[in-house]
Amino acid sequence: MLYAVPIGLIAGFLLGGRPAGLAELRFRWGMVFVLGLVIQLVLFSPSITERVGALGPPIYVASTVLVLAALAGNVRITGVPIVLVGAASNLAAIVANGGYMPAGIAALAALDRSLGGEYSNSIVVARPALEPLTDIFAMPAWIPFANVFSIGDVLIGVGVCVVVVTAMRRCRAGAAAHLPETGHPA
Repeated sequence: MLYAVPIGLIAGFLLGGRPAGLAELRFRWGMVFVLGLVIQLVLFSPSITERVGALGPPIYVASTVLVLAALAGNVRITGVPIVLVGAASNLAAIVANGGYMPAGIAALAALDRSLGGEYSNSIVVARPALEPLTDIFAMPAWIPFANVFSIGDVLIGVGVCVVVVTAMRRCRAGAAAHLPETGHPA
């Protein structure tokens, strides 16, 4: 997901879009979305993860529900329905596995990683519920910030790219509609 915005920006430029279109996006319930993400950032910061204990899973689920609710309030924005399906997919896997997103052993091994003892949104489970929706894929290890990911994460990334590209191209289309006609006698 980290790469979705830059990929969307590059694709938007290549397709003739303008970044000013991003400023024209009207995202309702933005503060609910930001609150959900901030809670997750705090929850998974090292100083908090070692203290959160059994409260971690319900806080994680609740913050994800906040993000999902904000996305649902914005399905009219092209691309957001894709993000919503991805987020719902992730939430289903998280809830089905007790508030954790299972990480595939093979995916972790591909990145030469293991999970620590502190609270994390990830857990290794031999037979996770809804396994196809869990973090069973690994980015190539040579990519900066490589991590494991799920099909939900792919949908979120694709949806974010679609939102960015569409917004950038709408700005181009709107600007073209306001240009004076040329080639006609006055």
